[in-house]
Amino acid sequence: MAVDYGKCAREIFDNLGGRENLVSAAHCATRLRLVTVDNSKIDMKKLENVDGVKGVFSNNGQLQLIIGTGTVNKVYEEFLKVSGMTAATKEEVKAAAAAKQPVVKRMVKAMGDVFVPILPAIVASGLMMGLVEALGKAMPAFAGSDWYGILDLLANTAFVFLPVLIAVSAARVFGGNIFLGAVIGMIMIHPNLINAWSVGSMNPSEIPVWNLFGFSIRQVGYQGHVIPVIIAVWLMCKVEKWLHKHVPEMIDLFVTPLCTVMLTAFLTLGIIGPVFSTAENYILNFAQWIISVGHGVGSLIMGALYPFTVVCGIHHMYNVIEAGMLSAEAGLNTWMPIASAANFAQGAACLAVGLKAKNHKTKSVAIPSSLSAALGITEPAIFGVNLRFMKPLLCGMVGGACGALLGAMFHIGATSYGVTGLPGFLITMDYTLQYAITLGVSFGVSFALTWVIWKEEEEGSEDKETKSEKAADSVANQTEVLQKNFSNGESKTDNKSVGQGENTKAGVLYVPVQGNVILRSEIPDETFASGMLGDGIGIEPETGIVTAPCDGEISTVADTLHAIGMVSPDGMEVLIHVGIDTVNMKGDGFTAFVSAGETVKAGQKLLTFDIEKIHAAGYSATTAVLVANSFQYPAFQVEKTGKMNRMERVICVTKESV
Repeated sequence: MAVDYGKCAREIFDNLGGRENLVSAAHCATRLRLVTVDNSKIDMKKLENVDGVKGVFSNNGQLQLIIGTGTVNKVYEEFLKVSGMTAATKEEVKAAAAAKQPVVKRMVKAMGDVFVPILPAIVASGLMMGLVEALGKAMPAFAGSDWYGILDLLANTAFVFLPVLIAVSAARVFGGNIFLGAVIGMIMIHPNLINAWSVGSMNPSEIPVWNLFGFSIRQVGYQGHVIPVIIAVWLMCKVEKWLHKHVPEMIDLFVTPLCTVMLTAFLTLGIIGPVFSTAENYILNFAQWIISVGHGVGSLIMGALYPFTVVCGIHHMYNVIEAGMLSAEAGLNTWMPIASAANFAQGAACLAVGLKAKNHKTKSVAIPSSLSAALGITEPAIFGVNLRFMKPLLCGMVGGACGALLGAMFHIGATSYGVTGLPGFLITMDYTLQYAITLGVSFGVSFALTWVIWKEEEEGSEDKETKSEKAADSVANQTEVLQKNFSNGESKTDNKSVGQGENTKAGVLYVPVQGNVILRSEIPDETFASGMLGDGIGIEPETGIVTAPCDGEISTVADTLHAIGMVSPDGMEVLIHVGIDTVNMKGDGFTAFVSAGETVKAGQKLLTFDIEKIHAAGYSATTAVLVANSFQYPAFQVEKTGKMNRMERVICVTKESV
């Protein structure tokens, strides 16, 4: 049955706390995005149960309702009529959301935005350092070899030049020239300055200074520091933007970069560096105090509260603490066991739900999400399962608290950051047994509590009448193949699947974009990763060409051309979404070759996109290929991951047999 757009819009509006509680509204390819005055006036439970709404969550000041491709635009139109609001762009919604957020939260978010892009470099270096260290301990002769020397150099490079990586990323976040940002980062670790790691062992009187205009500037570098670099680049971006506005265009190319770098460099070395490096040390000391207070009680509390920081999107702030710990004299990250215990516990709770649940959709989301959490990526588990049912989230908090307590008592220290869960063994080589016990306790407590406490019937299960209706529908669907068009809900039947001549109960999808195929849970967007919009895959594209993954009919083409929906002959509702948040590009770099209602063949070109433009705009080009009605297919198989070419077979689905 097709969604009643008007009814859906009215029910959404009725549960938002009135017109006076709404600030702005917009939509992307899959979600209705709202900014409200007071979220406490919103009835979240009723919103989740609105027919047509697949999920609800709050992120960065926005209330996002997941509705789906081809439907969200129609619901949005009706919502504007019901609410009396005017249409807003996604940028306007984001700006409104940011403006209502507290300053502290905006600062924390900015810090997270800086760190997320550089985490792959940090993770790679950290894992390599763990492997090199392990080999050196296992083979003493290797530790003194040339091979050890070069591998150690390769492994620690990212940490040695961390301020440069941070500076480049910060310049991108704050809207400045990334190369000027790199210069500021390089100035702060210039070899003519005393290495920051050597300053602690020196007498203050031995540290050379520059005397300028009556001020003394210490000739000290900022290796391993984070906050001073971010503040310096933020200032640089402010100066650069001001100069671009006020310097005549004729000399802007020369004057602006020169003045920006000179002014920022002097202020950084004279004021920002000394002041904020001291502040950073206070933050680090506070974090270490929390871990040690009460013989691990502080760690226990943080292990319990860690998932809430993930929900709020502020967990990346811990990167600052961890980077500071690694640059300290001890050189060990003692914060990592807390995060690892908390993440592993949430994965255990999610797995318990997946194994215990009878609902196929819940299972299909929970089990893959638990694996992702075990590898350190908890957003799918938390947003897709645990937070939805709440009890698993709380059970996971208890398990995380127990594990974090043990981690503190064992004094576990990691040699890197950005890695938790099972990969964390590679950066905790000196504490392998202790780390294993920490994860084991986190998992066991969380899994057992969730298994005992969570009951599917208590968590909004369907009434018997509804279940009976669905059972009857299932029987009917076994005699004919029913498919729904994304945009108008028309039913069609066909005797063949995806142009392959296979039986009507099976369907096949082929790779639409050449590149590296990843699991759906690894897509860097919690909505896609959690399975709210259906099961499928992600693709890290190598080329910017999208072809049809099967025969079918185009149901919708996004106005911004970044997303296409289609329905296969055997009823699969397929969504191809190019990039993350690429709706913001407003079609720039995208060209569509099909339109809604058009019939296409597998392998036919649907659209092209410019990967470089997407990256330059600051977005991920990871492409989601999802089957929106995957819950109808008990047998849903991703046949292969890794590097694949277009038109290689990648997904096979099978409906229940009669």
